[in-house]
Amino acid sequence: MTRQPPPDFYEQGIDLFNQGRFFECHEAWEEIWKRSDGELKVFYQGLIQAAVAILHAQRGNLEGARSLYRKASAKLDSIPHEHMGLAIGELRIELKKFIELATRADGSPLAAPPRLRRIVKSGA
Repeated sequence: MTRQPPPDFYEQGIDLFNQGRFFECHEAWEEIWKRSDGELKVFYQGLIQAAVAILHAQRGNLEGARSLYRKASAKLDSIPHEHMGLAIGELRIELKKFIELATRADGSPLAAPPRLRRIVKSGA
C-alpha cells in the first residue's frame, strides 16, 4: 500500500487564498501554525488573520474586519518585503486598501480582495 505524502498546507493555503476561499486557507494554514514557533508562528498567524479580516469584510462584519486587520498588520509589518516566496510588502499595501474601502460602510460594492503573489527566484 502506497502512502500519500502529507499535503503542503502552506502552498495549499496560498492557492486557496488566491481563489478567494479565505475560510479554507485559514484552515490549511492553521495546521502548520499549530506546529510552529517563534517568528514562523507569527508569520502564519499574520496570514491567517489577514484571510479572516477579508472574510469578515465580505460577510459585512466591519468591526471584525477592522480588528483582525489590525492584528494581522501588527504581525506582518515586521516581516520582510519578500518572505518565504511571497511578496508580503505588496500584500500589506493591498490589504490596507481593501480593508479601508470595505469598512467605509457606504454601501458600495467590495473591491476584489488582495492576492498573494509568489516570487520566483531566477536560477544562477
